[in-house]
Amino acid sequence: MKTLAKWGEGAVWIGLSGLVAWFFFLPGVQVVRDLDDPALSGPGVPEHARDMHRELTPRFERWARERVDRARGEEAALLDVIATEWPLFTAVFYLMSTEQLQDDWEARGREGEAPLAGSRGAVDAARDLLLDPSHHSWVARHWGEGYLHEENVFFRSLLIAGLTSHARLTGEVHPLLRDQVETLAADLDAAPLGLLHDYPGECYPIDVLAAVGILRRADAVLGTDHSAFAARSLRAFTGERADALGLVPYRVSLPDGEIVQPARGVGTSWTLVFAPHLDAEEAERWYALHERHFWQERVWASGFREFADGGELARGYGEWTWEVDAGPIVGGFGTAASAFGLGAARANGRFDHAYALSTEMVATSWPLPDGTHLFPRGISSAADAPLLGEVAITYFLGVPPAPGVTHVPAGSLPGLVWLSLAIYFGLSGLVFGLAFWRLRSIAKRGLDLGGAQRAQRPDTDGYAQQQAG
Repeated sequence: MKTLAKWGEGAVWIGLSGLVAWFFFLPGVQVVRDLDDPALSGPGVPEHARDMHRELTPRFERWARERVDRARGEEAALLDVIATEWPLFTAVFYLMSTEQLQDDWEARGREGEAPLAGSRGAVDAARDLLLDPSHHSWVARHWGEGYLHEENVFFRSLLIAGLTSHARLTGEVHPLLRDQVETLAADLDAAPLGLLHDYPGECYPIDVLAAVGILRRADAVLGTDHSAFAARSLRAFTGERADALGLVPYRVSLPDGEIVQPARGVGTSWTLVFAPHLDAEEAERWYALHERHFWQERVWASGFREFADGGELARGYGEWTWEVDAGPIVGGFGTAASAFGLGAARANGRFDHAYALSTEMVATSWPLPDGTHLFPRGISSAADAPLLGEVAITYFLGVPPAPGVTHVPAGSLPGLVWLSLAIYFGLSGLVFGLAFWRLRSIAKRGLDLGGAQRAQRPDTDGYAQQQAG
């Protein structure tokens, strides 16, 4: 019985070692491989993003088809941001990341299979989700039947962004794309302050600025020219429309434009992904201010804060909390602010920031051998947008620098990368070492027990020889 118990203990240690290898050691090996990619510190799409896109594509297509087939959008509560906005964000990020991969493949000489060749079904599924009436039902409840031509900036800009990428990938220009580009630009241009609501009574200038940049991206697909409109749109974000830091406010009230919330990390990072398409000089100025008031470097991590250091919002919300738009806030660092900030840094050529953020993102994403990334999957919505975090990573890791921006070289690895590696390999090394010691001990005791049993066994052969003699 003691022997069976010992070998049972051995099986437990072998099983535990297997689990630790799956959840810690093998992820650590993959992280080390991914950190050695020059595209993390300069232009180009990292191999990590290509791998994620390949792994996510069949999952994304099944998810998007299932949502459309079951009209899941109709189930969303009107004010549930996660159930209403996040599925659309997932589709848009997937389309934009696929566009970036396709552009990178063409720039590298079209070697191997084109990203679109293996993802065309998913690309069309993303478009179908964006056009699905059930996924429009929440904004229709907000704005009525005219929801596509009455304010509704955020939703309409997402449609434009996704349909622009789909058109660039496939050459198929959906009529709704041209309609939304022309009507949204005209509506914003006609607005007294150049601002419109996202939802009734809720105006977010950050979404308006991003929308203008997205409209300019669509010009390249449609052959239109909204440069004059984009130049006039600056009136909504500069001068007296800016907050006390000189940045674009997060939220204002209309019609007077009074600031309700000043700049926040997530909002400014989001705008700076698209700001270079609006105005290169203003984008550079905004990024410098964003760096001055929101970039934070600590011994253990680097990234963008959600709330300006020492500001009223930081005191009100706290340094360790969670907020629906910001995600987890850890020591002042905003999860979404830093994720969007990676795209902003790459778009503006700030590879000093992009390298720190991308290596932290790669190291903390916790990649499992089956392609799942535990941390981004864990902070996504299992019910409505389970792939949002992972799809967003594939997009932000591959955002190209805007034409003409100055490239700032990368620096050193931040502390969070080293801490992550210490956890991956420290814990696995500890468990492997204990398992080896226990298994060796069990095996040794087994050999000793076998020898003792043989020594105690009667010498039946000698007894038989004596009797025969």
